Parts: sequence; C-alpha cells; structure tokens
Amino acid sequence: MMRYGVSFGLADVFFTHFHADHVIGVIGLLRTMSLQGRTDPLRIWGPRGAQRTMKRAEDFGMDRLTFPIQVEEVDAGKVIGRKDYSIVTFPVDHRGSRSLGYALVEEERKGRFNPELARSMGIPEGPLWGEIHRGRTVTLDDGRVIEPSVLVGAKRPGRRVVVTGDTRPCAGTLEAARDADLLVHEATFGHEEHERAVETGHSTAREAACLARDAGVRSLVLTHFSARYSRDASDLAREARECFENTVVGRDGLEIEVGYSA
Repeated sequence: MMRYGVSFGLADVFFTHFHADHVIGVIGLLRTMSLQGRTDPLRIWGPRGAQRTMKRAEDFGMDRLTFPIQVEEVDAGKVIGRKDYSIVTFPVDHRGSRSLGYALVEEERKGRFNPELARSMGIPEGPLWGEIHRGRTVTLDDGRVIEPSVLVGAKRPGRRVVVTGDTRPCAGTLEAARDADLLVHEATFGHEEHERAVETGHSTAREAACLARDAGVRSLVLTHFSARYSRDASDLAREARECFENTVVGRDGLEIEVGYSA
C-alpha cells in the first residue's frame, strides 16, 4: 500500500475466507493504522467465523488499537448498500471453507438527454432541461406538457466488477459475473496441474477463462498464482487466452479503468 500510494484511510476490509494466508496480513495493517493515530472505526466483513477469527487476533496485540473494530458476518446474497452502488456477496467453492465472492454493482444511470431535439421543440436550455433529465414532467410557458420519455432515452446499466477470492469454477461465480464489465478470478495453476487444482479447491487459468467466456464478461484479470508462476505468468496468460482473449495477468500496482458499456 505504501509502495503504490494507497491511502490507509480506508473504512472497510472485506475477507473472502479465513485461511491463514488471507488473514495474517491484517494484523500488521491494523497495527500500522494504530501507529498512525487512527481513531475512526474500521469495519471488517467476512463469512461466518469472522468474529472468532478477529477474537483470536487479539492475542497479537489487537486489543491495544487506538480505534474500534466492527466485525460484520455476512452470508451469500447479502446486499451492502453504498452511495451509487452496492456490494453483493455470492457463494464460491473453496475446499469446504465458508467462502464468499464480492460483486460491486453500480446503480443504473439516467438515459441520454437529447439536446438537439429539446432545442428544436423550443425548450429553453437551463433548469427545465435538468428537470426533464431527472425524469420529471414539465409545463412550458405556452402550456405544452413535456414528458421525459420524449427527450430522455432508456436507462443505461451501471458497471459491474466481480472478485472471486479463492475458488473452483462454480455456479455462484457464473451467475454473479453474468455480463460483468470485469471479472477478477483466481488462476492458481496451469492446466497441467488440473488435478491439484481440484484437490486444493482452486482453479486453472483455462477454467477461469472459460467461465469468463460463458458468463459473457468484458474483461478478465487473473490473480492468486502458485509460486511456480510468481515471476512469470505468461504461460497462464497464454492458456487463458485460448479460451478468452481479453485476459490480463494481475500484478501489484496494476490499474485498470473500467469504462461504461453503453
């Protein structure tokens, strides 16, 4: 976070599951926040077991933090509302653990306003345009009543970003990622280690790509590579692109701009 200039002023931490390699780092993160003098509460979200996990963390000095922690346990299907978007949990399949994925779902946007038509109809530019674009019927000085549907098109979908955490390819991810703008999916192994992927509850790059294709996503980012691929994941990328061309290999510091589809 310090290397890439990510602020420590975050308000929430979301866990997909509570295997040690995904949990231990939070202790250092919270201690760093405390050393910086944080006083604002921090919310920690995760599947059932979150309360127990954070209770155990108190043995590592977590009880001496300068700020309170609020732990929220959530089940699959939980909708966490935020301004202009929601965070929606969905079930994944990872080696018998209680595991979740998270979908960031933006609200629908207003339809496009037609300024040329508005001018041709003699509607003065200004507050009336704004009222119509917000879906309100207006009455002009000459008595004409203008319905929003005359000048505003159909609502447009917001963006959808889906993050799986650790998982086998599964129906929960497929449904959550349907027509998503971006899917971030683990790809721990290459296809030659498919049996090991099944055994450990992980996915191969090819499986992640085929799921992305079947879900109709626009872009796929592969993450969570086995140490074998930590220096060079080009083989995983090549394997994935045989099934889904628009695939990117995730790395620390990578930034992706998610545009609107319409």
